[in-house]
Amino acid sequence: MVNKESILRDIPLFAALRPKEIALIKERSSIVEYKKDEVIYKEGSPPSSFYCLISGRAVIYTKDAHGKQNILEYLHRGKYFGIISILTGEIHSVTTKAINDCQVLAISKKDFDFILKKIPQLAIDLSQTLSRRLKRKDIHQKTVFESTIISVSSFYPHSGKSIYALNLALSLKQETHKSVIILDLCRRDQSPTLPERLDIGDNYQLFDLCGSDISTESIERAVVKDKFGIDLLFLAFNPKEGRCFKKVVDILSIVVNDYHYIVLDLPSRTDPSVVSILNQSDLIHVLTSPQAEDLRKTRRLIERLERKFNFLRSKIKVIINEYKPSELSGEERAQVIGHNIFADLPQIEDGYSSDRLVLDNPDFKYSKAIRRIARHEGDCLVGLVLGVGAAYGFCHIGVLKVLEDEQIPIDVICGSSMGALIAALWATGNSSEKILEMTHEFRESSLVWNLMDFTFPLMGFLKGDKLHKFLKKYMGNKTFYDANIPLKIIASDVKKKETKVFDKGLLSDALMASCSMPGVFRPFKFKEDMLFDGGVMHPLPTEPLFEMGVKKIIAVNVTPSKEDIARQYETIKKDVANIAEGLKKGKGIFNLRRYLADKFRNNVLDIIFSSIETMQSGIEKREEQLADIVLHPDTIGMHWMEFHRAAEFALKGEEETKRNVNKIREIINE
Repeated sequence: MVNKESILRDIPLFAALRPKEIALIKERSSIVEYKKDEVIYKEGSPPSSFYCLISGRAVIYTKDAHGKQNILEYLHRGKYFGIISILTGEIHSVTTKAINDCQVLAISKKDFDFILKKIPQLAIDLSQTLSRRLKRKDIHQKTVFESTIISVSSFYPHSGKSIYALNLALSLKQETHKSVIILDLCRRDQSPTLPERLDIGDNYQLFDLCGSDISTESIERAVVKDKFGIDLLFLAFNPKEGRCFKKVVDILSIVVNDYHYIVLDLPSRTDPSVVSILNQSDLIHVLTSPQAEDLRKTRRLIERLERKFNFLRSKIKVIINEYKPSELSGEERAQVIGHNIFADLPQIEDGYSSDRLVLDNPDFKYSKAIRRIARHEGDCLVGLVLGVGAAYGFCHIGVLKVLEDEQIPIDVICGSSMGALIAALWATGNSSEKILEMTHEFRESSLVWNLMDFTFPLMGFLKGDKLHKFLKKYMGNKTFYDANIPLKIIASDVKKKETKVFDKGLLSDALMASCSMPGVFRPFKFKEDMLFDGGVMHPLPTEPLFEMGVKKIIAVNVTPSKEDIARQYETIKKDVANIAEGLKKGKGIFNLRRYLADKFRNNVLDIIFSSIETMQSGIEKREEQLADIVLHPDTIGMHWMEFHRAAEFALKGEEETKRNVNKIREIINE
């Protein structure tokens, strides 16, 4: 399943383009398949195409004089490559090979040149990147294939900016296992704070931006190798001399050749000299507090960057540091700032032992938030997808239990129908044990009928008011901003015939839309939309996570497959044969009719559910292809309406996850 537009939107290079421009690139690109160990292009070969990996993995390497491979980068979904050669016309300086079967989006050199002529802004963005990457190529050979510059900024001092930059760098190293350096800019008349925070003492050199000559050798001498795995470069500036900051651009053109991630801890200034550094960044993290006045100031800063310097909105990430109190809700904060809030940093708990929180206090909420940010920026987010299934959906509870016990990190969670309900409960702070306790409400099989409010079947047998009330009971007035991790809830738009992805607003409304099974419940009216069960279009919603750039996806498909159903019928046939044989021999009295009625329930709900299951089975198979691992609990002998067997379903999910826990660890650690 390949959605070319989704792929293009996932590539930062194309993400901000207009629909007409995206359409042009779709027209001029193609999908190419490579088998495991097949070479995509060789070192020394002429430039051919721009490439972007859709599925599978690839590796980029060079060979030394003895033929030994020097691996520069592993590539996964959404990564693009071959761009330097296609822009410069030079031969490829590296070899790229498929590690396993891959699908690649390719744009030929001729088509890429045509696209650049039609989209001038794209050419400008690429020329800036190319200039930075190649500026000192003649005197300093690249040792990494690609690097990312992250500038950490704030409009006022004491925002927690330096502690954030330090922990972000430490976490990037920890999560990606790649090379990281911090460039710490401090006033010439002040001492940097990082040496004390990293136990370096006086074993460092200040590189004077206004006095020192810049060369590869002088930079290498000034770099401090830290025992915690990151490198540091301390840059001293004179606030009265704006020309100092121009040298930072030259320094960046050197260090990008040696580090995968460069974290810039910038001074709390917004003058043009500092903005010139921001303009060299791939990403800008702006720290602010949750107070209304600080949010308004941050809004003005972002608008200035966009208006005066043509910064892309997608390039700016707002981080709210909760160290100041605020009465504003998450939605109110987003409204004041006029920008998506990328992440919230919880207040640092009392009793922390050092400023290296992600290392020394990893269980703090602050540390977990930093690690999630690092995995996002390090392209190693772990996503969990919970599929549809009515009572089968209680298997998800067992899956979550194992993930909790094994401390498997989940950075974003997505669900449809019952999967959405379990996902929302877990994302808002309920443990798997607590969620299982909630299911006691259905401990008797008849209790599920308490949610049924029958109506004249114009658009559905059930009004859904009782179900909505049930959802409000557990969700209250919680919104998506109350979730501890990013949460996506999937519904289907009846009129527009398209997917509706909820990530804002009341959770109870989103869940009601996602759980409204067509033919059973009336469509849920949301503003101008008529919404149905998310499982109609995405019974196993991996694609929404893929589209947001999640590279490692664990999917849980709890609905029986065709093979499962065939096995269940074979089991029933054997049971019937055994019962009949027992009756012939006079061994007890058994109500065969009741047994068959129990196993082959045929009411209108069963017919609707079975019809939807049949329709969904093909979609689920395609959606499974976007997952790195699919968990499929064995629910043979269980029925989709047996809500009173929640504990048994949960055990099935737990058993399946335990069987695959080593595979899950391999995926998240690769």
